[in-house]
Amino acid sequence: MDFLTLFLIYLWFILTTIAVLCVCLGRKESFLTRSVNGASQVLSFVIPTQLQRVTQRALHRLFHTRSCLFVALHVALQAAVYGEYTWEVFVYCWELQFHLLLLLLPYLLLAGNMGCFILCSRANPGIITKSNHASLVKIYAYDGVLFQRGVMCPTCNMEKPARSKHCSFCSACVHRFDHHCVWVNNCIGAFNAKYFFLYLFSLAATAAAIATITAAFLIQVVLLSNMMHGSYIDEQGQEHAVEILFLAQHLFLTFPRVVFMLGFVILLTLVLGAYCCFNLYLALTNQTSNEWYKSRRYGCSRRLTLQPHDRQVVYKNIYSKGVWMNVKEIFKPPTVLERKKTT
Repeated sequence: MDFLTLFLIYLWFILTTIAVLCVCLGRKESFLTRSVNGASQVLSFVIPTQLQRVTQRALHRLFHTRSCLFVALHVALQAAVYGEYTWEVFVYCWELQFHLLLLLLPYLLLAGNMGCFILCSRANPGIITKSNHASLVKIYAYDGVLFQRGVMCPTCNMEKPARSKHCSFCSACVHRFDHHCVWVNNCIGAFNAKYFFLYLFSLAATAAAIATITAAFLIQVVLLSNMMHGSYIDEQGQEHAVEILFLAQHLFLTFPRVVFMLGFVILLTLVLGAYCCFNLYLALTNQTSNEWYKSRRYGCSRRLTLQPHDRQVVYKNIYSKGVWMNVKEIFKPPTVLERKKTT
């Protein structure tokens, strides 16, 4: 098999992956999606049919069914980071007389994070069955915009309760559906949202703690070596004062795995921090990711245009009950009895 064939196979695989991801994200067909599908169809004439089937089957199993692959990747990444932290950073920091409680903080956060991870992945998110459908349908009112009465789920053959959604991964409707998280291999719904909330924030805190301790270690190494007041001679024989770029290169050559891990956990902290802020906003306003996305997709964040009368209706989130009650609902989902008391 020559290089061109390998390149075409690789390109076809990438385009097919992008197309599947676009479908998984639930976006409407855009120019990018049409372009990717068109390019994939052209390359399909070159790629062997058997290889196409194997690739499509693997992608479908990966992105359209419940799989432990991302859970294994999650555990492997945590093991790699903590292995490097324990093997080098912890030992060096202990020799530099860092406080023991500070060095043990990532392990304490890891214990809490793993506990929330197990609870979130094993807990029932709120699977709607024929036995609990009658009670769950009474908890939330239909807003008439995002959720309308009488809409049937063709797969479960049941009327969809307000704020619920059918998950294609789990093949079930989920009460107060937020999203399906591949990292915990479970849906996030009414009954495990609190575990996911704590899991997400503890994971961000863990990454931030490791990044802070590792950065403090490298800064301490630089200060103890008095390198900032030194100089170096370049290839032309000219002497220069130590700059940040030279310092970063020196640290990378001296502690390559530590610097690489620091870059990874800093990036992870920024990404998780932004996602934590988004989830905090959803919790404070009593929205789910599904509701937030649907309101933007249908243009419901401000006004709605209803056909055929072209009336403009101001959309309002009827589920928000104030900041305190919204946060309380995450950790204590309402029941039918509580709904009757409020009404």
